[in-house]
Amino acid sequence: MTRLGFGAGSLGNLYTEVTEEQAYEAVTAAWEHGIRYFDTAPHYGLGLSERRLGAALRERPREEYTISTKVGRRLEPSEQGGDDLANGFAVPATHRRVWDFTADGIRRTLDASLERLGLDRVDIVYLHDPDDHAEEAFREGYPALEKLRSEGVVGAIGAGMNQAEMLTRFVRDTDVDVVLCAGRYTLLDQSALTELLPAAEARGTPVVIGGPFNSGLLADPRPEVTYDYARAPRELVDRALGMKEIAERHGITLRAAALAFCAAHPAVSSVLMGARSAAEVHDCAEQFATPVPESFWQELRESGLLEEPS
Repeated sequence: MTRLGFGAGSLGNLYTEVTEEQAYEAVTAAWEHGIRYFDTAPHYGLGLSERRLGAALRERPREEYTISTKVGRRLEPSEQGGDDLANGFAVPATHRRVWDFTADGIRRTLDASLERLGLDRVDIVYLHDPDDHAEEAFREGYPALEKLRSEGVVGAIGAGMNQAEMLTRFVRDTDVDVVLCAGRYTLLDQSALTELLPAAEARGTPVVIGGPFNSGLLADPRPEVTYDYARAPRELVDRALGMKEIAERHGITLRAAALAFCAAHPAVSSVLMGARSAAEVHDCAEQFATPVPESFWQELRESGLLEEPS
């Protein structure tokens, strides 16, 4: 995995529509910047993200990139009509999501993903958000992934979640190759630092960090922006604005600081940036390459905006 990865949630029309051309250009821009790790899921736009990512990568040498998708939400055809905005995606509600961490469900979900991607294998498969399905995920889902890995159908297995506690259990109690933690190791939330990152470092399990901008607040702090896919609380907006002021005093952007913070921990192997256009990809790549001075971190801690690690 490259240190900066491409999170393809936006290609599934997250919040607002992305055109086919914009999606293709975003993936192309990522490739031009040397990004070779791409993450997607059936959940993202009811399969739209997978179809678009597969199409954009179709002519790229397969051995040159790493692609991950997820299992646990099986897509079934639906005739309810309307759109999928209730789940965050501006797409027609042609399918419905069914939670399914059974061995059969995982194989069926993965087969459908491979078809949408136009691939015969993926490099990484994550159990996707098993928060309320822990028993089924550990009893059936994880062993099913182990079997797929032993059969060579997938290269590596893991879990991807928006929490750190259950991911820590996966690291400690199973033989996962990698975990994806979204939004829990950022400038605004370091809860993954309590147990997950130390456990992963001790076991040698790579951690992919998603949501480095907490779904928008750390990219462009404003009162109406989102934090973890909902309207940001005022206190967090104020905290992010304070960080932004300090960053600008040190000649950098808050975006550069947010990405650098995620990437700095020794257990972190890759940071996923979500982008819906080539321009956003160019910006993220530029910010990721920007050195962040130690004086910035020092002032951030002295101001109380970033807690010292315990």
